[in-house]
Amino acid sequence: MSDRLCLECGDPILGRSDKKFCGDQCRNAFNNRLNSDSNNLVRNINNQLRKNRRIMSELNPDGKSKVKKDLLLSKGFSFRFHTHTYTTQKGTTYYFTYDQGYLQLDDDLYILVVDKKLAEGN
Repeated sequence: MSDRLCLECGDPILGRSDKKFCGDQCRNAFNNRLNSDSNNLVRNINNQLRKNRRIMSELNPDGKSKVKKDLLLSKGFSFRFHTHTYTTQKGTTYYFTYDQGYLQLDDDLYILVVDKKLAEGN
């Protein structure tokens, strides 16, 4: 009889001495439970980042365009999430979601841009 027990169900483990689970089902259940809270947070943020990028890409087919804030918001854009910023020498800050970015021109107007280096994979 094995003195090692499955970390998920508590059944005895047979086989290799470094096994921690009795089978794939228990291993998957254990890891899913372990990561579920952080996965939900990460999944929700990643979904919003993808949505932001898709919205900017759709509204900016030529690589540079001006859009109203209301249009971005009506499509579900969230100004809360972005992947990185770029600050020019003049101190202007662009907010990027992957290769798609924006700069606030005034309270209601934004310019959309594309970081061509990221878009090309350089």
